[in-house]
Amino acid sequence: MPSDPNATRVRIAFFLLVVITVAASVGVNSLTKLGKQQQSIAARETQETVQGVNDPNQIDEALRQHPANKSLQLIAATTKAANETSAAMDELTSEIEPPAISKNINLGAASRSDLEALRRDLKTAEANATSFIPRYAALLKTERDTMEKYALSLHLDKDTIGRFSQNLDKRHAEITAFTSRMLPARADYYRAYENYVAVLAGEFGTYRVVNGEFIFPLQRTVDRYNVAANAMTVAAKRIAQLEEERKNLSKAQQERWQQFVNGK
Repeated sequence: MPSDPNATRVRIAFFLLVVITVAASVGVNSLTKLGKQQQSIAARETQETVQGVNDPNQIDEALRQHPANKSLQLIAATTKAANETSAAMDELTSEIEPPAISKNINLGAASRSDLEALRRDLKTAEANATSFIPRYAALLKTERDTMEKYALSLHLDKDTIGRFSQNLDKRHAEITAFTSRMLPARADYYRAYENYVAVLAGEFGTYRVVNGEFIFPLQRTVDRYNVAANAMTVAAKRIAQLEEERKNLSKAQQERWQQFVNGK
């Protein structure tokens, strides 16, 4: 007795489904392997290209030679974003001080009005040094948001994204920690400087300047002056120490950038 034609169609359909499923599985596996091979090739290409790179400008040249390399795209974008953030921070730092403070002021020849004007500028600088901290944080957040979005858009492997995120986190944490020390230190310096100038403004007309030194008629004024001058010196030394720390931090970050570039 002939078999049920409907059953035959079911068996054929099932057979075709199995064939299609197997073919699809083979296709997916092939695509997966191909994707991994492409990533491996790109990784080798990146390492060969950036071998010995120690200058961000060399990254731009490497990217021009290999414009489709996503790892190079990320490295170049990361470098550019970091440089732009650094430049923005430098510009913000320059805004802390009113222009008059950075001038070479001869306090011995300054008038009372000059001294009072300087005091006002120093108070402004002190206030700025304290209030600018959120603006530095905002610059870092902008960089983070931009770079995280860009990194995800490249669809890179987890290891590369992980190294990128770790590098970014560490760099931002270091900058934040340093800024949280430097800005209060600068505020302390401006405050000490203003107190020093306040002594001169308060005693204006009573002192003489001999060989670059202030000569006061009363010992108690000399004592007040020395206390103010010493506080200013201590604050200035702290700024100098932090500047050295900044240089060391910059060097360490440069070395870590090179490690990131070389896939370490």
